[in-house]
Amino acid sequence: MSASAAMPYFIKPSVNLDRSAKTEAYEQALMAIQANLEWETDATLKMATINCLLKTYLPYYYWVGFYVKSGERRLSVGPYQGTLGCLHISYDKGVCGRAAREEKTQIVPDTHALQQGTDHIACDPNSRSEIVVPVFGKNGALIAVFDVDSTLNNSFDEVDQKYLERLMKEVF
Repeated sequence: MSASAAMPYFIKPSVNLDRSAKTEAYEQALMAIQANLEWETDATLKMATINCLLKTYLPYYYWVGFYVKSGERRLSVGPYQGTLGCLHISYDKGVCGRAAREEKTQIVPDTHALQQGTDHIACDPNSRSEIVVPVFGKNGALIAVFDVDSTLNNSFDEVDQKYLERLMKEVF
């Protein structure tokens, strides 16, 4: 089955926010996440809740989800919202693989400008920009990466990076 560039009926196209609106949306989302996860210890439930609430508050989030470390140098799709994600990603492929390999946040303003198949894995042709944040457990070891795609170029910046890195550190 190949991916289609037609927008799925159940997904809304992205709407970018200016820095002020983005900051306000993150502040509201973080309050909602903290309220819902205050006593939660299950990592899967935390991931599912984060996906739902961030996708609700941030209108430029097209695909949002976690790729969980599975094996020595491989990620497997975890909880997500959006179109079908890649099932497995090697550390040597794509933006998620690079974030896991380098243990560093990756921001890509235009995913279509990357070398497809190596630098970027096109799970959905509607994804145009991306941010991937490494997620570390309490012991400091990588447990997952948090991946967000937008249907618009240049959706992600240092505001997203600041809030998402903070959120992943606080929750996991």
